[in-house]
Amino acid sequence: MTGSPAHAHGIERLRHAGVYLVTGEPLSNGRTTLSIVAAALDAGIRLVQLREKDLPRAALTDLAHEIRAITRAADSLMIVNDDVEIAIAVEADGVHLGRGDLPIEDARRLAPDLIIGASAHSADEALEAEQRGASYVNIGPIYPTRTKEWSKDFLGPDAVRAVTDAVRIPVTCMGGIKLPHIPGLVAAGAQVIAVVTAITAADDPGAAARELLTVFREAREG
Repeated sequence: MTGSPAHAHGIERLRHAGVYLVTGEPLSNGRTTLSIVAAALDAGIRLVQLREKDLPRAALTDLAHEIRAITRAADSLMIVNDDVEIAIAVEADGVHLGRGDLPIEDARRLAPDLIIGASAHSADEALEAEQRGASYVNIGPIYPTRTKEWSKDFLGPDAVRAVTDAVRIPVTCMGGIKLPHIPGLVAAGAQVIAVVTAITAADDPGAAARELLTVFREAREG
């Protein structure tokens, strides 16, 4: 993993993000991703992952430029899902790679300062991602979720503890996480929590984001 000052600064900001938004316009009750992100940023969210799997690449690139502009204005990190080239083109802070995407090593060579996240479903997969140069790992799905097809058992909070004990890099978790889950996840060692519909499908996305951040901070301080 790169030791550049830019990369180290990005990782430190990620560690303190608390709760972050992963976008999904099909799960936003008819609202645009841009409007959801704007509301979340206004509420205090400081990490946004752009994840729009149904958009054509040209439209995704245009949206990524728009999201980058408002995240930069809010001093928020922006991570692009799957696509290293788009992340580089819009000067995002990072890219999140699934197991079928560009290998971590190749992404690191292309963009040595980028935060590079990797998906993991077990402590062994997380450790492998760390050894290959990932900046952080995302563990999930923790609970049943509409954002991912999954035929195995959902991982539950115990997986969070297992992964955080196995690796030295930051660990984020996601998958069906709602407000009532947060205290238990924090108690299990959750460092950073990612949500989709807890914000995107809420009647008031900004209020939902604000409440999620508050409950997370109270759980950490308690």
